[in-house]
Amino acid sequence: MREVYRNVNDLVKYDLDIELFNRFDLEVYDIYPLRSIFIVSTSKGDKILKKVDYGKEDLLFIHEGLSYIRDKFNRVMNFVRTVDGNIYALWQDEMYCMIDIIEGRESDYSNPLDLIAMTKGLAELHVASTGFDRHLKSRFKLGQMINKFYRCLKEIEVFKNIAEINEGEGEFNEIFLCRVEHYIEEVKKSINLLEASPYYKLCEDKNKIALCHHDLAYHNIILKNNEAYFIDFDYSIVDLKVHDICNFMNKVLKSSAYDIEQGKIILKEYGQINEIDSREMAVLYGVLTFPQDFYSISRDYYTRRKDWTEESFINKLKKKTEIEEFRIEFLKEFEGLL
Repeated sequence: MREVYRNVNDLVKYDLDIELFNRFDLEVYDIYPLRSIFIVSTSKGDKILKKVDYGKEDLLFIHEGLSYIRDKFNRVMNFVRTVDGNIYALWQDEMYCMIDIIEGRESDYSNPLDLIAMTKGLAELHVASTGFDRHLKSRFKLGQMINKFYRCLKEIEVFKNIAEINEGEGEFNEIFLCRVEHYIEEVKKSINLLEASPYYKLCEDKNKIALCHHDLAYHNIILKNNEAYFIDFDYSIVDLKVHDICNFMNKVLKSSAYDIEQGKIILKEYGQINEIDSREMAVLYGVLTFPQDFYSISRDYYTRRKDWTEESFINKLKKKTEIEEFRIEFLKEFEGLL
């Protein structure tokens, strides 16, 4: 039940007027919340109602990317058209989309068969999206990784200054200050590895660029008949496919205390469909070294980007730092694969 209503602040912003559903020519039988969307039972099957919090250009980017992919790989979400032929409806100064639901179950990182199916699906998704190069500024991230990590380093140093000013005023600050120097060194190491790698050369190879999903959480990968289907492309970008592989590996690995065998399965299964060459491995190592979890929780806390309680922030920071020794051991073993 907590999973269903955990995004209640987002859900209350929806205006569930019958006229909105009429825009999509749908007769509604039932509706219930799930995370930050609503599942809608209609005369034309179950749908997902989603309020879009980004601009129309970004939405059209996602639609164009999905249309490009679907020519070769049809296991991706599909927008429902309005009576006017649009993929969105404007209602009460908000933009809403209706999406065909994909019947199946959410994936499970800890299930070896699920992991294989998810990895193969990701490789197929990247193969299908090769050549998609829509240059929307907010979504085109090719060649920006090193500069991004430099910005993240500066931000962490600013957070450190804030924590030092407020030293002794909270458990989060205390934990952060105990660990921050280690993570600053990890960010610097990541930058050095990428600068020494063929990163920029790789960015010139069109065969290594893909539409990256960029949010490969277990609930965004639906399994049906032992095949992976991909939904929720809200954060999708154009970048090196290595970016997405890293995103996927990080999500899988932290659920298994950074078991190197999990990493090997991903590399093997992905590589059988979409080759990962030595240049990509070097870049992947550099990106994996960046302490994304520590950076994200620190940024969210010190910039108040998330409306979480102090206790929630503390618990998340503890979880992210308690497995650091396993992450470091994994990186040592991963280096041996290069």
